[in-house]
Amino acid sequence: MGDAEKKSMEKGLIYTSLKGVGQGVSGPGSNLPAEKMQWWEDQKFGMFIHWGLYAIPATGEWTMFNQKIPAEEYAKLADQFNPKHFSAAEWARVAKEAGMKYMVMVTRHHDGFALWNSPASYRHFDSWETAAHRDFVKEYTDACRKAGLHVGLYYSPLDWRFPGYFDPRELPDNAALLKKQTYGQVEELMKNYGKIDILWYDGGWLAHKGSDADAAWFWEPLKLNAMVRSYNPDVVINPRSGMVGDFQTDEGGADVKGPIIPFPWEKCLNLNATSWGYNKAQNLMPLKQIIDMLVNTVDRGGNMLLNVGPDPDGVIPPAHVERLKEVGQWLAKNGEGIYQTRPGPFQPVDDFYGATYSGNKIYIHLLKMPAGDAVIKLPPTGQVITACTVLHGEKVKFHQDATGITLNLATVQPDPLVTTLVLKVKGR
Repeated sequence: MGDAEKKSMEKGLIYTSLKGVGQGVSGPGSNLPAEKMQWWEDQKFGMFIHWGLYAIPATGEWTMFNQKIPAEEYAKLADQFNPKHFSAAEWARVAKEAGMKYMVMVTRHHDGFALWNSPASYRHFDSWETAAHRDFVKEYTDACRKAGLHVGLYYSPLDWRFPGYFDPRELPDNAALLKKQTYGQVEELMKNYGKIDILWYDGGWLAHKGSDADAAWFWEPLKLNAMVRSYNPDVVINPRSGMVGDFQTDEGGADVKGPIIPFPWEKCLNLNATSWGYNKAQNLMPLKQIIDMLVNTVDRGGNMLLNVGPDPDGVIPPAHVERLKEVGQWLAKNGEGIYQTRPGPFQPVDDFYGATYSGNKIYIHLLKMPAGDAVIKLPPTGQVITACTVLHGEKVKFHQDATGITLNLATVQPDPLVTTLVLKVKGR
């Protein structure tokens, strides 16, 4: 990983600073009202997909920049990019089996190669006008909808082919071409593929310096996203265009700890911790780590977007598919305490437990069993607890008084991943 790539990752490591609505510009109608964010907050778990020309060298999505490959040389990879086994329907099937509710596909990364029929692409650098001669965005959006998954598109305004990106003030004409491409391509994505549920920007920062908000003078994100909303009024937009987003993002594999975050946010990370794009080097996340990360995120009010990097042929590596299937098996049993819930009423205790609620039920996610006497003491609540059970399982002895709620887990057979307990509340 190069220095600029590390800085890009660090720029997204903002979990500990998620204390406000985020940086960037805002204006009337630029952000969705809370009621239009409810569906997104219900989803909890999605699939991120990084796939493009960089899958061919198989050294990560920053290959062009990190290895200092000239744009003309890198562009030759498009002559080899003709995946014979690509199936968006298979991607969607894997996501569904994993218990995921939405998908976000990288339509164009920082290398500039667009995965759709893009007349706005500078020098026709897209999958329609090169070897594949396919519109992968069309195939993907169709497959998502057929599978009943919400449709998300990732788009990077950044394009390493433009010297003006690195020095927009000194090279204004070249920078203007980059900006023209961005506006044209975002319009194509919003106009030509039906209802888009999520628009996930990345790479708004200029010259790999500063923040996305610092670059708002150049991209004019209020103007850009007003155009976006003219086609998709209710699309949920992340903050990386320089505009305050509808949700905030936290990037990378760092543990999620601390209190509940009181606004919409999303954790994004890699199933293969080595890189976002396909990589010969594999560092697959353990199942327990994935479940812990999901639970810790949801218990603090977030969604988790877990990335896969399909190979040059468009195939998600079999080991990744198997691991996602295992996640789906846990969610098939425990999803009631995840989907369509909200965090609380108890604050999470790092590395121990967290809570969500829905209707007249409170779900306690037990990351590890208590040491010693197998008793958990929850803080007091104004709600009256009428019963406690393991989700889909046996009753749990409990006692409630003014000092809190005591749960006796002596007879509980713990889930080796995360155990879900259910407290039933009197009334709603």
